[in-house]
Amino acid sequence: MSPGIAHWREPLFAEVAGDIEVSFEFFPPKTEKMEQTLWDSVKTLEPLQPRFVSVTYGAGGSTRERTHNTVVRIARETSLAPAAHLTCVEATRGEVDDIARAYWDAGIRHIVALRGDPPVQGQKYVPHPDGYANAAELVAGLKRVAPFEISVAAYPECHPDAVSRQSDIDNLKRKIDSGADRAISQFFFAPESFFRFRDAAAAAGIDAELVPGILPVSNVTQTRKFAAACGAAIPPWMDRLFEGLDDLPAARQLVAATIAAELCGQLYAGGIRHFHFYTLNRAELAYAISHLLGLRPRAPAQEQAA
Repeated sequence: MSPGIAHWREPLFAEVAGDIEVSFEFFPPKTEKMEQTLWDSVKTLEPLQPRFVSVTYGAGGSTRERTHNTVVRIARETSLAPAAHLTCVEATRGEVDDIARAYWDAGIRHIVALRGDPPVQGQKYVPHPDGYANAAELVAGLKRVAPFEISVAAYPECHPDAVSRQSDIDNLKRKIDSGADRAISQFFFAPESFFRFRDAAAAAGIDAELVPGILPVSNVTQTRKFAAACGAAIPPWMDRLFEGLDDLPAARQLVAATIAAELCGQLYAGGIRHFHFYTLNRAELAYAISHLLGLRPRAPAQEQAA
């Protein structure tokens, strides 16, 4: 037997059954051109029928109006189920509750509840004296406003502000116990990071759904900044793969898709069936990876039959 044949295995995506679900995250656009890019991406991804799509919220509510307008437009003009991000930063409880009521009145039933980042990067987070102190309090408050579906954040490699991994897991449990339905993870690049985190969460008695957050790397410099801010590790091998590609965007896209698809394939092999993609308002990479995992657009006739 050839030595190569002895080590051959089925292709990573040969046996995927199309049994995954996806969700996509967007951010509110600042300009008309960015708005067009966002809506092109929304319409491209819509046929994949994601469980939901979420829209981010700037530090200190800096994108409050744009977030609201984007979420409401998605609800009004597409078949998608939008989720609005909401944070505690620089707002009283009354202000946050009013925003939540406005979402409920607009037909939005899903909130991604987050503590939020300090308005100035690098500063220590300080709760508003009349606000919700943390995400667990925010979840409980939102449940008092209306019976929202609520997603919260999780950190496979530990939140940068946490004193320990165990305290971070304990904080996640408080958010789930306050009424959150699922946790969406910060991005990561090593599947074992997520599996270790999943085991630790189970050991702590967390039985809510844990959804891995996937960031296909379209901009390496930007990703390094994101990773530094949220405590995610970029493996040295990944750094090496992107060397020399700064001026070759098409090649960079191919490498990015390969890395993210390999990660998703390994997570799939470990039992994961829901993937949350941080799209950065671009559809191509998230669409390609979803396709590799067996997800296909559903024709209108199929939708009606379902």
